[in-house]
Amino acid sequence: MILHDDETLTRVNDNIELIQKKDGLTFGTDAYLLSAYMREGKSSVAVDYGCGTGIISLLCAARGRFKKIYAVDVQAEFCDVAKRNCLYNRLDSVEVIHSDVRELKLEADVVFTNPPYMKVTSGKANESSAKNIARHEVCGDINDFMASACRVLRFGGFFYAVYRTDRLIDLLDAMRKNSIEPKRMTFVHATKEHQPSMVLVEGKRGGKAGLIITKPLFMEGTDIDYIYEKGEFPDEFCIK
Repeated sequence: MILHDDETLTRVNDNIELIQKKDGLTFGTDAYLLSAYMREGKSSVAVDYGCGTGIISLLCAARGRFKKIYAVDVQAEFCDVAKRNCLYNRLDSVEVIHSDVRELKLEADVVFTNPPYMKVTSGKANESSAKNIARHEVCGDINDFMASACRVLRFGGFFYAVYRTDRLIDLLDAMRKNSIEPKRMTFVHATKEHQPSMVLVEGKRGGKAGLIITKPLFMEGTDIDYIYEKGEFPDEFCIK
């Protein structure tokens, strides 16, 4: 493995050693929670929209959650990092694809994403163009992501996202407009005293109306300890 001067190697969950850009987006709680929120589909093909370093795909592959995972990113430099992460961690069920999701032509059972969550006109642009593209809707907004997911997902397939709570209505609206019905939602809070900082959403392509909002997840206590230990959510957060 070649580690570039502008990169670091960090040991994270599931015995994965992750190559990351020093000035790029780093592995965080949102990625880990999304990987744990997805239901298992050992015979399923999954697609990771905006994979970055590939961490969510790597976590899913390390747990054998899907048969095949296509990790897609519009930025060539992140695709290079993701490919090296797959090789270094010997996770050959992940295939990295350099593509704009708006042009993606695949067929899958599952689509998951930790998408850009800021409008181009909102917030302060990052000095790093890579961070700017990863955080802002420069290469497609949430409607573009959902239109692509609708094309890629087989009927009855599942969609998963982790998103900011202040953009939740935009996400749910885009899901319904593209025939992906919201089915399960979990709000994530730092503590019981804090408002939720993020939300996890599960949708179903062509699903019937009917949304379950689970109990909230707090980033302290037995539930989060269970998730970090098991790599999955406790049963009370899941739809059987």
